Amino acid sequence: MGVTAGVRGVGPRVGAGSEWCLPGQSRRGLSLPVLPSRMQRWPVVLFLAWVCFLFFAGIGLFMSGFLLTRIELASSSSCSDPLVPPPWERQSLPPGSCWAPQRFSKAVLVIIDALHFEFARFDPAKASPLPYENKLGVLHQLATSQPRHARLYRFRADPPTATMQRIKGLTTGSLPTFIDVGSNFASYAIQEDNLLAQLVQNGRRVVFMGDDTWEGLFPKKFFRSYFFPSFNVKDLHTVDDGILQHLYPTVDSGEWDVLIAHFLGVDHCGHKHGPDHPEMAKKLTQMNEMLRSLVDHLGNDTLLLVAGDHGMTETGDHGGDSEKEVNAALFVYSRAPLFGSGPPEEPETIPQVNLVPTVALLLGVPIPYSNIGEVMAELFAGDGDAVSAALQQLSVYHINAKQVDRFLQSYSLVAQDLPAEQLQHLQELFSSAVEEHTQLLTQVQGTTVPPELEPRLGSLISRFQHYLREARAVCTQSWARFHPLRMVGGCILIASSCLLCYMASELATSSQSFCRSCLLYPLFWGPVGAALLWLVHVFTQEGLDLLLVSSWAAAASQLGFFWHWWGQHLKRARLTGSQPPLASGGLRQRLRAWLGLAFPMGILFFRCGAMFSDSFVVAEARVAPFLLASLVMLLVGKLHWDGRLTVPEAVPAGLAGDVASREAPLGWSEIWYLLCLVAMFLVCVRLSSFFHQCREEIPQCRPSVFLSPLASLKNTRAKNLFYLLCVALLAGLVYAVQSWLRHYGNLNSSGPLVLFVRWGFPLVVLCIACYWAVASSADDSLGKLQELVQVAVVVFPRAVYGLASVGLLLLLCNPMTVFAKDTRESAGSIVTPYLGVPGSEVDFLHVIPQIYKRMQESQKSRLERGSCRATVAAYGLGSVYSAALVIALTLLGFLLMLLHSERLSFAFLLLFLEAFVLLHIHTCARGLAGDAELFSVPWYAVISWLLAASQFFYSTGHQPIFPAIHWNAAFVGFHLDHSTNLLPAVLVGANTFASHILFAVGCPLLLLWPFVCEMSSSQRKKPKKESREELQEVEEHMMEMRLRESPEQFSTALLRLGLKYLFVLGAQLLACVCAAMILRRHLMVWKVFAPKFLFESLGFVVSSICLLLGISLVMRVDCAVSTWFSQLRLR
Repeated sequence: MGVTAGVRGVGPRVGAGSEWCLPGQSRRGLSLPVLPSRMQRWPVVLFLAWVCFLFFAGIGLFMSGFLLTRIELASSSSCSDPLVPPPWERQSLPPGSCWAPQRFSKAVLVIIDALHFEFARFDPAKASPLPYENKLGVLHQLATSQPRHARLYRFRADPPTATMQRIKGLTTGSLPTFIDVGSNFASYAIQEDNLLAQLVQNGRRVVFMGDDTWEGLFPKKFFRSYFFPSFNVKDLHTVDDGILQHLYPTVDSGEWDVLIAHFLGVDHCGHKHGPDHPEMAKKLTQMNEMLRSLVDHLGNDTLLLVAGDHGMTETGDHGGDSEKEVNAALFVYSRAPLFGSGPPEEPETIPQVNLVPTVALLLGVPIPYSNIGEVMAELFAGDGDAVSAALQQLSVYHINAKQVDRFLQSYSLVAQDLPAEQLQHLQELFSSAVEEHTQLLTQVQGTTVPPELEPRLGSLISRFQHYLREARAVCTQSWARFHPLRMVGGCILIASSCLLCYMASELATSSQSFCRSCLLYPLFWGPVGAALLWLVHVFTQEGLDLLLVSSWAAAASQLGFFWHWWGQHLKRARLTGSQPPLASGGLRQRLRAWLGLAFPMGILFFRCGAMFSDSFVVAEARVAPFLLASLVMLLVGKLHWDGRLTVPEAVPAGLAGDVASREAPLGWSEIWYLLCLVAMFLVCVRLSSFFHQCREEIPQCRPSVFLSPLASLKNTRAKNLFYLLCVALLAGLVYAVQSWLRHYGNLNSSGPLVLFVRWGFPLVVLCIACYWAVASSADDSLGKLQELVQVAVVVFPRAVYGLASVGLLLLLCNPMTVFAKDTRESAGSIVTPYLGVPGSEVDFLHVIPQIYKRMQESQKSRLERGSCRATVAAYGLGSVYSAALVIALTLLGFLLMLLHSERLSFAFLLLFLEAFVLLHIHTCARGLAGDAELFSVPWYAVISWLLAASQFFYSTGHQPIFPAIHWNAAFVGFHLDHSTNLLPAVLVGANTFASHILFAVGCPLLLLWPFVCEMSSSQRKKPKKESREELQEVEEHMMEMRLRESPEQFSTALLRLGLKYLFVLGAQLLACVCAAMILRRHLMVWKVFAPKFLFESLGFVVSSICLLLGISLVMRVDCAVSTWFSQLRLR
């Protein structure tokens, strides 16, 4: 069989891999036919990049309308504001007081990060408490021995329960919005009026020590500061020990008015070990001793506040809105009496924002302008009787209500999103309460209240409380100001991009003509649309929104594409209008194709429709594997329905010749092979369910034990056993990859990449194994060994990063894994001259054996080559594209396994095994179905590939919720704090979207794998008895070199595959976007739908970029193959 590329396929010899023979015409040189034109690479990559840009623009536009931050007012409170109520408005306040008399001159705020209420509660009845229970005994001792001086509260945090958002709430008295979660580790300075700004503005000295997050939020606000790195969640002691080093000397010096100490050890211990761990008991005991010593150093004029910014789940995580995450603790203490009565039986629950107005008025500074919290009135009771205490509380409530009313009026003028009827109702509540308070004070003589007015005091306090709580509820409900036009625009842009992908994937027949013609119009209309929008902004003198310009350019380029397509469609319709209608056979074939498309598309649409149900989103970890298994079973059912899984009956002898001339009938071997693959696939799907993470909405769920690191295991024998199994899995993966490459002849070369695969892969495994060994025993080492372990924990991951980078660089520079063997016979003498003493007999005895040996070698070479007069044999050329992808996926797999806990290597092994089985199922199904379109990947293969990516997102211990993010990944190989946020974001993102990365990079294998498997499938169909000539023709396998026969079809196939992949990704993204938009007022929008949208958007971005990288790698290999052929011709 002649090939335009000048190659003929020869089946692999045992242990030699695939061998390719290049025919020559003479013994002296190599003469090859003309090589085909190269693949059109740049048009394909540019077209796919443009489609990705369309989706990115739609995501950004929708996100700008859905996740808007609330408007922050630039106004700030001051002492001159007319908010002072009677009777203080008619008399001068004490020195250093604003709005209300100052009760304390100093305050110490101790923030114990993640101090759950159960950590602070003390229950003497518990004989065997858990590690986190009954450890803060000093709080219980102070509260019981001095009930009027100390009290414990349930301190309820507002979601999201990330540290930065809680600091904002604790200092501004406002509610951070959902989108602020994204900036949790990229904190921006708070511009809104806040408690620290008021303290500094009124001449108070604020000293801070602890979490360096405060440095970014409040730059240049501290009189003195001691910041310590906070992002390393594995470090339990650096921050806490640094604070303790400076805490007591600072308190004793007296050079401060407000001291803030933010401890992180409890939070980091929860992240690393969970609350139910002996390390948590040690850390809480340390905090208990710290508080006991701190109380002894306080003066009578000092207020002590011990608070947790949020709680933690059973696994030590936080960020969401579950009861365990929002339930923190607050402890208030002073040497001077604080409360007029004893504590209630059950601790009172107060919102965290209530701390801001309370501390502000106690210290005699104005309440921050945007506060919506309610003062803790019991702290203003004083030492007087109940009537005087009520009057004091009414005064601070009056100030608080005036401040909140002023903020609501100002905010409603700027934002105009608070419901008018609710604002009117709040105004009526406020006016009536203030008016009654004013009337009441006119009837009061000093602090003497007539008996008939005493019942009105309690009622009036309740009315102020009702107003403040109603105002906070209105703000909570209306805080997220949606932008409907931007949301609709984003939905339309994403939907039209999906339509474009589908149309282009079905219409693209020539990548060169299609891409160039269809890219020309978008590249012209996109800048034109952006320029028009820019001119509008110039004439209107408005600020230019880059996101809006990008979206406008994307929409204009889309219109250009559809306009061009519609014109071409009308032209084709006119040309084909005179042709007769489709024959019945063509119509039947088209209906069959549509029915075949209905099964995978039905699965995809069902998955997209499930995005509108919070129950399905919560249970998606079980839904995705079910849909994937259903799609594979439907494929088998369709093959059976079409009669492809039945063996035909015996053929009569007289018709044997006719049957032989037709397509060979399928035997039981192919059918059983497919069924075995399906059974293996179902086993992989079932086993993957053992590596799941739990959501708070499923209380009966228990997270997989495989998610926790080996260091958390207390049983040394179990730890060692799991460690050996994990290392064995790594070694098995390397062995499997090397065996596959060796089988197809891609390990015969001596090039740098092949040498790296031979020796670099085992070295990477060794480094990962050493890292796992030291990381799992880091807590058990002591003394100098501890220092050595800390170094090793950093060195080994960096060695893996370095080795993997070298491997990827070698793959990029020279991806050829082909060994060319020159078998041409020498044109010179067939004997070597005799250099000994001249003599005819000696010469004769020397020459004859050489001639005989040479004749033997020549005859043997001819017999082995048969009819192929090969002069150059190329081993591994038939799988050169797939080999590069397999090597790249293996290197990425090593990196991603390093970023996960050790026992999740089991999940990654299942991932690779299931992907391998899916590729073989796809290849076998196409062979059984007799699919002649080798250059087209069917929809069911693309959808099943993406469903597998979603399945392993959950099977690697992830969930689309913020508490489930593996923040530990940011510190694999980095012991100290990061200097920038880019690197930890990349590491955490790679950990979270590991399955998306692997399946997107490996997507071209869906196109390549049937060509790679051509050899093995042909060998299974090989007849037993054939002549040498017939056998030679059967064994000629082009494999992936068939793609080089038609480079135009090859590039078009890659383009269509990429467009199909983006269509399926875009359809899932569109479903999430529509669900978030339609259900934006749903009760579960911020708990379920908004996080799902964010994770789906980020997953789309990661998958699309990795898809471009995978296709670009295939094109880089094709470029190297073309260069290799060119160099071979010059020999």
